Amino acid sequence: MRFHIDNLLVYFPYDYVYPEQYDYMRYLKMTLDGVKGHCLLEMPTGTGKTVSLLSLILSYQLQDPTTGKLVYCTRTVQEMDKVVEELRRVMKFIQEEVKKDAHLKQEHHQQHHANKSGGDGKKKSQLLMDIEAIGGLGAKGGNTTATPSLASVGVEGMLGVCLSSRRNMCIHPAVSSFDNRNKVDALCRNLTAPFVRERGNPEELCSYYEAYSKTGSDAQLAGIYSLHDMMILGNDKGWCPYYMARYMINRANVVVYNYQYMLDPKISGMVSREIEKESIVVFDEAHNIDNVCIEALSVTLNNHILRKCSENIRKLENDLKKVEASDAKRLQDEYQSLVSGLFLGNNNNNNSSSSSSRGGGDQKRGEGGLMMGTPVLSKDILQEAMPGNIRRGRHFLQYLRILVEYIKSKLNDTEVSCQFPGQFMNGLTLGTRTGGIVGDPKGMRFCYSRLNSLLKTLEVTDLDEYTPIQLLANFVTLLATYTKGFRVLMEPHDDRTPHIKDPKLQLTCVDASIAIKPVFERFRNVIITSGTLSPLPFYTKILNFTPKLSEALTMKLSKKCILPLIVTKGSDQVPMSSKFEMRNDANCLKNYGQLLVELCAVVPDGIVCFFTSYEYMEQVVSEWGNKGGRKQPSILQQILKNKLIFIETKDVAETSMALDAFKKACDCGRGAVFFSIARGKVSEGIDFNNHYGRCVVMFGIPYQFTKSRVLLLRMDFLQTNYGVQDREFITFDAIRQTSQCVGRVIRSKMDYGIMIFADVRYSKADKVKKLPQWITHYLDPKHHNLSTDRAVYTVKQFLREMGQPRSLQAEIGETMLTREQVEKRARALGLGKKFAGGFQSEAESKGPPRLEPMAAAGRDEKHADDEAAGMEMELM
Repeated sequence: MRFHIDNLLVYFPYDYVYPEQYDYMRYLKMTLDGVKGHCLLEMPTGTGKTVSLLSLILSYQLQDPTTGKLVYCTRTVQEMDKVVEELRRVMKFIQEEVKKDAHLKQEHHQQHHANKSGGDGKKKSQLLMDIEAIGGLGAKGGNTTATPSLASVGVEGMLGVCLSSRRNMCIHPAVSSFDNRNKVDALCRNLTAPFVRERGNPEELCSYYEAYSKTGSDAQLAGIYSLHDMMILGNDKGWCPYYMARYMINRANVVVYNYQYMLDPKISGMVSREIEKESIVVFDEAHNIDNVCIEALSVTLNNHILRKCSENIRKLENDLKKVEASDAKRLQDEYQSLVSGLFLGNNNNNNSSSSSSRGGGDQKRGEGGLMMGTPVLSKDILQEAMPGNIRRGRHFLQYLRILVEYIKSKLNDTEVSCQFPGQFMNGLTLGTRTGGIVGDPKGMRFCYSRLNSLLKTLEVTDLDEYTPIQLLANFVTLLATYTKGFRVLMEPHDDRTPHIKDPKLQLTCVDASIAIKPVFERFRNVIITSGTLSPLPFYTKILNFTPKLSEALTMKLSKKCILPLIVTKGSDQVPMSSKFEMRNDANCLKNYGQLLVELCAVVPDGIVCFFTSYEYMEQVVSEWGNKGGRKQPSILQQILKNKLIFIETKDVAETSMALDAFKKACDCGRGAVFFSIARGKVSEGIDFNNHYGRCVVMFGIPYQFTKSRVLLLRMDFLQTNYGVQDREFITFDAIRQTSQCVGRVIRSKMDYGIMIFADVRYSKADKVKKLPQWITHYLDPKHHNLSTDRAVYTVKQFLREMGQPRSLQAEIGETMLTREQVEKRARALGLGKKFAGGFQSEAESKGPPRLEPMAAAGRDEKHADDEAAGMEMELM
């Protein structure tokens, strides 16, 4: 259907639109209208968030030549594929509608010429003016950006492209046979580096890259390309899919790639530097975006890495001696470029104008010789000259050797220590006794760039072997660049294994806003969205920004197809919880098992269970495997009477096989239970729609390991700077993980599912209020403190109701809106008045509506769950 939101004609590829989708698109338009601004939007899972985003933004691009490209950031390859699928559907609909409009325009012109003698043709009809306002049909736009706007190229010239790592895109037989990302990157560089290509030996080159550089970079492509499509095109044309995608993102109207390509400065500096500031950036499924920001700017060093660093330095010293003896001019040229700052200009992405000329531009700028972009973000630092004490290669390697030895000595400490970056650098100056040369922040800030230059000059191959020295350079560069938002943490051992000496030195970023701040400053609009962003004020604090708009939508249902239940005790009234003091309680574990047994007896098809950690899952499953008596079957045996059992493991391949088998068991009617982990792969990227997930059970609350010093440092920073209390933050983090887990079970309005929060602590108000509104809206107060038997009785009633047939006609007008109902809704909201072809804004002559900015509101351990007893009592 087509409908108007204010003065914007929106193309929506379905016959019906959900009320939530309409409201979501309305909020999106408010964000895009007027001056630069960003937004936080929470939309219930399963209500078509992706298609709403694409429909609204593509429609906006079509009708506004000043709007740049859409950069859609996702977390996984599977999510990228879903985005491309919806993008194709939206663009196909737009193309069909534009063709119809073109035909109507032609008929109007014919009528115009036929009636010209009557003088009626001097004025265009309102409908014709509406049609010509659509991109591609009117005059070609006046966009001055490097990327042609969608309004100027029209729908037929639209280009959408996906980009991922070389490991996911390479089609070279030898290189693509490796699974390790660093290895694939290194092998690719060995075949495409400028110094390798200059030799001219075909056996040393990548034929796909060479073919693309010669012919493919001039190709004018249009259409929508997934990763699979890029690989097919690469095989058909003999072109490199990875470098082809790298080139295409500069011309594309829609780019889909991973968060890291936008947030990690080492990657974004190489890939995203030329994306125009008028672009719209979307972070989808962004509930963990703060953790992504922190991980992008954190570095950990240990003894193994430092030993490898020493080996790297020795190899580089040998290579340097060989070059000094055979080609001293090469080193002198490098020195002169460092003196004049020419290399830094290329490395730090100031030469953007040449990149769009050819696909081989990456190599022409020397990018093939770089390991990654600089990890720093400050523009002032990038404009400084390379310090004299590290310009010479041998001086720089000696500089690195001193750094390595000093950090090795720090790892010999037997006490935990935490320092600010400035304190650590003062200790470095005093400890190395070099007169302050090594501890000079200016030299340290350029450590990563200088290493990059040296590796390129020495024409080093197999860069994956030099990952340790790159980590060290990254550590040193970040340490000297940021005086705030970082801590240097020395731990002689892991607190969970205090008897094993395993020292590590961590440069920990505690301020997530550092990584995302350049994105907010650079781009016109940044949209942070997910189904589980509650409570929204937390994100404005931890990301330190003031959104133009912040909204959490609920879900409108004709039938209550979501059943959230908080089960706090067994039928014997013994409380259920995963908290520290109850973790080994046999009665508690038995009640957990009995709850699952009774659910398996009444819930059809698939049940998904989430545990707080691998360790806890192993403990619970082991207990369930014990027989209760001589003739009494174990919990697992009772479960197997009704359903098969599959388990997520730490091995990705094993988990994928288990998921496939789980779905087959559900398809054939046998039914199955899947045991999974909060914060694991399944909880983040796998949907259990329809019969694959009729019920999801969250056993316990997935708190982070509360003795983690990294977590404690971050909480201290948040409390000091933003007034976020420790208990509030770790509860917020645990509940957002819980929400993500239970959200796997409902993927559309015609779906239904049961959400069981099995822990007595979920009944407390501070936990309930942090759940998303679309869950709490359907959480009956009577269901806040249920026993197992009452919960199972409620489930039976719910399933009986869901078993009744549902009519599509009954949904229309309630949960699904036709175009006429959308227009009626617009009138009720006072958004517009009727005109030919749709609705026109009441305030169209006055410009777009203004929104007053909102008032500023003040390590993710992968599978850890153990809670300190003291903190646990506080969380009660």
